[in-house]
Amino acid sequence: MTPELTERYSPLHQAHVDAGASFTDFAGWQMPVRYSSDLAEHHAVRTAAGLFDLSHMAEIRVSGADAAAYLDYALAGKLSAIALFQAKYSLILNAAGGIVDDVVVYRTGETEFLVIANAGNHYPALEALTKRAARFDVTVTDESDDTALIAVQGPNSLAILQATVGLTATDDLAALRYYRAMTGTFGEVPVLIARTGYTGEDGFELYVPVAEALALWNALTVAGAGHGLVPAGLASRDTLRLEAGMPLYGHELSVATYPAQAGLGRVVNLAKETDFIGRAASEEGPQAGSAVLVGLVSAGKRAGRASYDVYRTADAHTPEGMITSGALSPTLGHPVMMAYVSPSIARLGTEVFVDVRGTRIPATVTALPFYSRKP
Repeated sequence: MTPELTERYSPLHQAHVDAGASFTDFAGWQMPVRYSSDLAEHHAVRTAAGLFDLSHMAEIRVSGADAAAYLDYALAGKLSAIALFQAKYSLILNAAGGIVDDVVVYRTGETEFLVIANAGNHYPALEALTKRAARFDVTVTDESDDTALIAVQGPNSLAILQATVGLTATDDLAALRYYRAMTGTFGEVPVLIARTGYTGEDGFELYVPVAEALALWNALTVAGAGHGLVPAGLASRDTLRLEAGMPLYGHELSVATYPAQAGLGRVVNLAKETDFIGRAASEEGPQAGSAVLVGLVSAGKRAGRASYDVYRTADAHTPEGMITSGALSPTLGHPVMMAYVSPSIARLGTEVFVDVRGTRIPATVTALPFYSRKP
């Protein structure tokens, strides 16, 4: 059962207030949307580093003898195949093949995993994972209220972590590969350090007990002072993930969306030997002619936004698609959008028209992502 939503605050809330942040409601949480300007924070992440509070995210521990087999059943991927301290992007599907949530899963032990769910899907994800555990020897524990999540994203993120007083990793941070994690400590408390993120840049995410979150935030801020680190809010996070072609639940993903429509068919492992929730529906797939997710680029400065219609021609009367996310790209200097469109206009290079407040703006179907960082 989903608890009644009440206004919630991050354990770092006062630090955000002190830094002059503006706030927005996100899944019942008051979270910083910006500190200075969206553009400045976006560019800082692309060129130096940004510091994000992600403590609204959900952390769900899965432990027990059947943990790996259980996750193979509960999720669309084959989680039993990942190595110790490897991370994997996966999906919680419903029986009809729709997406309940997209998650990142860390293997933290032979029989222990940490599932990271979206803030807005905290309780649907927890409910699904709990119900699916019934016939397995596993324990599903919601650790969200006890865990803070801080991310450092950008090309200077490694140097900042290495300079953070009190933060010690169990191994060489520089050798940590993308979508891998390691344990560490901050002072005397354990920290999980993961090289993951949602910005398209190199970066790290640090899971720390709530009581130590402020001290870690402050230590990272001091360490980053000489590396261009700035606090960054949800507005810049959204334009960063859009440039990187990363889907956002509630925009590109929903329970009405099949993974194949969103370009996530590869995440659904139909080759695994065991059954999983949503398998039969995934094997059948979406109906012929169902909309598919594409990238769109256009010239000028006017970007299509979520819910704007997409047309085949400048004078067509019936829309054949809808924008799910869009913005004037701070990095690229032109509008970028993601949209669900009819397969008949989804081919790369196809010209379509986006209705931007009554004006049909030409746009071109392009491959995702719009931006990729240089190695």
